[in-house]
Amino acid sequence: MYSALNRHQNKSGFEPIPVVIIGNGPSGICLSYLLSGYTPYFKRHSLHPHPILQSKLEEAPHVSILNQDLEYLSEGLEGRTNSPVALLFDTLLRPDTDFGVTAESVLTWWHETDRAIPHLVLGKNPPGGAWHSIEGSMITLSRGEWMGLPDLQFKDWLKQKKRGLRNHRATAEDIAQYYQHYVMKKGLQKNFRCGTVVTSVRKVSAKSIFNHAQKSDSLCNLREESMEVFQVDGFVKTVKGDKEPFSVYAENVVLATGTYDSPTWLGVKGENLSYVHHQLSVLEKAVKHNSIGITSDPVLIVGAGLTAADAILFAHHCSIPVIHVFRRRVSDPGLIFNQLPKMMYPEYHKVHQMMKEQSAACAGPYECYVSLPEHHVLSFGKDKKCVLQDKNGCQKTYKISMALVLTGSNPNLSFLPNNGTDLAVDSDQPVNPKRNPIDIDPFTYECTQEKGLYALGPLAGDNFVRFVQGGALAAASSLLKKANKNPP
Repeated sequence: MYSALNRHQNKSGFEPIPVVIIGNGPSGICLSYLLSGYTPYFKRHSLHPHPILQSKLEEAPHVSILNQDLEYLSEGLEGRTNSPVALLFDTLLRPDTDFGVTAESVLTWWHETDRAIPHLVLGKNPPGGAWHSIEGSMITLSRGEWMGLPDLQFKDWLKQKKRGLRNHRATAEDIAQYYQHYVMKKGLQKNFRCGTVVTSVRKVSAKSIFNHAQKSDSLCNLREESMEVFQVDGFVKTVKGDKEPFSVYAENVVLATGTYDSPTWLGVKGENLSYVHHQLSVLEKAVKHNSIGITSDPVLIVGAGLTAADAILFAHHCSIPVIHVFRRRVSDPGLIFNQLPKMMYPEYHKVHQMMKEQSAACAGPYECYVSLPEHHVLSFGKDKKCVLQDKNGCQKTYKISMALVLTGSNPNLSFLPNNGTDLAVDSDQPVNPKRNPIDIDPFTYECTQEKGLYALGPLAGDNFVRFVQGGALAAASSLLKKANKNPP
């Protein structure tokens, strides 16, 4: 029962692990790196372009960044995120990167094994998390160098593969392979348990575990019977396809699951019919198996984000007819396309152009594509007919071959009490990475509502790989203090 997970435990399986990380994407990998004894220091004689930060770093160059006051170091920094520690770590790793400068990191890394904290990283996919679920040829929104993790630049890894970046950006397949390589290169794989699905995380008293351990005629080395620990339950998918249950105890649990698990539904009639899907990969498979092609009825694509744009580009490339439905105006400043530089994102600019120029009202230059701004779906019928409504209340019916509802995704926190809602900034609403993230201390990333529980990445409102790493730095610093691994 415990075979895949008991290396960090004593023979009974009741000894709590100091840290369990749920999710093995960039956040989980970066935290595992920091908890494995890899320690960042200010590199002597390096010069940071931010003079105030430079003078702060020079105050204690012999003290690890993990031991320093992160609030003091990050004070006064500005950038593309509201998280002060995310800005701090990003500017230490990639000084002035927002200005197109490729200055060297001002950090040097030492592997101090005596500072390592035993931990487990649990994830469904191989290391890299949801990056293994994204169609491999998709190009990242972020610049390639922003996808890299500490002390192993992505562009250096790519050079070894004898490939370069396309328009400064990378493919999802390259990113997924890089994260797997990173875990192996840094020797982190002993902490990773892939193919694991967590079904429950709950607080239990050490006393109840102690009693259980005594009944099992085994020893339990819990420091205090009055203390509480987390019980993490789930199952491991075996090679044969069986589900082998596991149960481990942890002093601290870090939520790093991202938001890719649970696509958003429209909540309209017929959305559960077999031709209505919520993932782009379904269209790719249909094209591959020739079940959809040039002569098919149009594919309905709902949404005006980047995933919807990727679907339109894919369909356009395969000459598959598309009806594109979205609620906003094309000129809405909130639309992601209105926020992206044209030079850096030519393909998304192309989609935006199509949305502007090819509405149902007036034929434009793009064949096999119709744009329906300020429309929404009313229902899907069993006869593959979809009813749409415009802003004036006029209804139209279209015969389609397939519908792709690509309007974002929500985190799947079903393993937490009340789906994690009690942990959110607004505890009356579900956790949402953009509108209602988990409420955390900005300098430790520990949940305000539950001590010992941490949240990283999109769950904490950090939605880009370059910024999730600051959350890992904050959490590692806090966990090292708890474990007394930070010298005074």
